[in-house]
Amino acid sequence: MEKEPRHWVEILSDRIVAEKEEPYIITSGITTSGSLHVGTLCEFLFSSAIERYLKDKGYQTEFHFIADIYDAFDAVPINLMKYEKQLTPHLGKPLCNVPDPEGCHESYGEHFFSEAIDVMKILEVSPKLERANQLYSEGRFDSLAKFFLKNHEEAKKAVSESSLKQELPAEWNASMPVCQNCGRIATTVVTEFDENSYSYKDTRDVGYTKGCGYEGENKLSEHKYKLTWRLHWPSWMEVFHTSVEGAGVDHHTRGGSWDTALAVYKDLFKKEPPIGYKFGFILLKGKKYSKSKGIGLGVTDILDLIPPELIKYTLFRPDIQENKDIDPTGYNLMRAFDDYAYASRIDISGKEVSRADRKKAIAFSLSTDRMKWKASFADLLMYKQLYGDWRKVGELLQDSEGVEYLKPYVEKWIAEEFAPEEYVFSFQPTKQSDMALVKEFAGRLQDAMKAIEIHNLVFEFAREKGVKPEDLFMQLYRVLLNKEKGPRMGKLIEAIGVNRVRRTIEGM
Repeated sequence: MEKEPRHWVEILSDRIVAEKEEPYIITSGITTSGSLHVGTLCEFLFSSAIERYLKDKGYQTEFHFIADIYDAFDAVPINLMKYEKQLTPHLGKPLCNVPDPEGCHESYGEHFFSEAIDVMKILEVSPKLERANQLYSEGRFDSLAKFFLKNHEEAKKAVSESSLKQELPAEWNASMPVCQNCGRIATTVVTEFDENSYSYKDTRDVGYTKGCGYEGENKLSEHKYKLTWRLHWPSWMEVFHTSVEGAGVDHHTRGGSWDTALAVYKDLFKKEPPIGYKFGFILLKGKKYSKSKGIGLGVTDILDLIPPELIKYTLFRPDIQENKDIDPTGYNLMRAFDDYAYASRIDISGKEVSRADRKKAIAFSLSTDRMKWKASFADLLMYKQLYGDWRKVGELLQDSEGVEYLKPYVEKWIAEEFAPEEYVFSFQPTKQSDMALVKEFAGRLQDAMKAIEIHNLVFEFAREKGVKPEDLFMQLYRVLLNKEKGPRMGKLIEAIGVNRVRRTIEGM
């Protein structure tokens, strides 16, 4: 079966326009339970791409990004284990009520939401920011909570059947009260309720913490509750009148929370659900990112290594349901830079292009307004190794602005030892025991030669002399760099300077 030739954002946007009404409301959100990792970027980058594409087509849109900082704090992340003693007593409480261990924000949840906001600014994503705890305290969920309590059996059935569970626990309830004694939300059990109020006891053992045993009662109007996740998610879509929302493939598996959202809309709300789309995982060298297990680079690590527009392009280019494997090491990042530069030159206006090129061109348009550098990443890296002085590198590559922009990324990349072995070198002229062949080759070099001409000369000269090209390359690397391999020879000699190379070799 032939694949759809268009980019995923075109397909999804066409569906939104056909099925929904303006303004098109895009929602997404995260639980701010720890430091962002690259996998979390999907939650706001794909939404921002949809918003940008629709806006560029002249449609009215709104993008709401919800921080679920009313969720329970269920684990101390590996990178915060130094605060374990301080944080452990707060397990089970809403993230918005857990103290910030670093003391710079009003809560743990707010600390990591602030981190997400900073990252969104760098990536030029500007949604309307929403906090779940504020939405609940303003009563935005009260009518929905009242509806679920009034229709308790129907809600329970929708959750049970859509999640493929034969039977939910007898004490299951739509609402999760916050204990008025210890402040936990993960350990409470509703014992009695009507559509306006509930009684509860704090007795659950959830493994990572236990209830304090307190028994209390409250009214919905006091806003000391949160809806259970499988009802909370479709409820925020209803609060914001969502047109479209995406989620990872784990939510879209059979019996996953998206199936429950569909059931809630169709069986309980009696209306058409928002359009849903699923996106693949972000992998690091084939492994799924996990905040709790400490797998994966932090977003700040990635942003130190890769320009924001290249991160966006890397995520936007593949089909949305594909897993995206980010590997900032060695040639992988260099190829990504080359692919991005190629995408910037593709013109799809009124032209027939391949499916791959169309996807690249649209991904580029979603990632930036303009190309911020001209020099190739490989050339920039090579010239830096040869000359050290960034100002001179910019002058030689005739791209001072672009070199200055990429400078911190290259420096970080080199410092992390991610550069391929061929690009870790310096100009170290080293006399070899047999220089005759290399000197004769140097005599063939002409000042006006370009990199490709020099590269071809190596093959022509080797053929003429009856030697293997790879042996001649190795001899030249040994003479110029004192190592057996390096960047492409034509590029290297051009960067050092043909005349300088010739004089250096002939003088040995």
